[in-house]
Amino acid sequence: MAVPKKKTSKAKGRSRRAAAWRVSAPAQSTCPRCGAVKRPHRVCGVCGWYAGREAMEVA
Repeated sequence: MAVPKKKTSKAKGRSRRAAAWRVSAPAQSTCPRCGAVKRPHRVCGVCGWYAGREAMEVA
């Protein structure tokens, strides 16, 4: 079985594990009705519309 020649530092191991936790910016799209920026496949928070119909009332 292979044995490492040198000890791996705590910082090296932790940075390797931390690479899997990188977060990218969430996807964005525009509402076809009001033009506001929103998450895709979700009700628009400004006008309350989704898929060509009013899904909820916005005060």
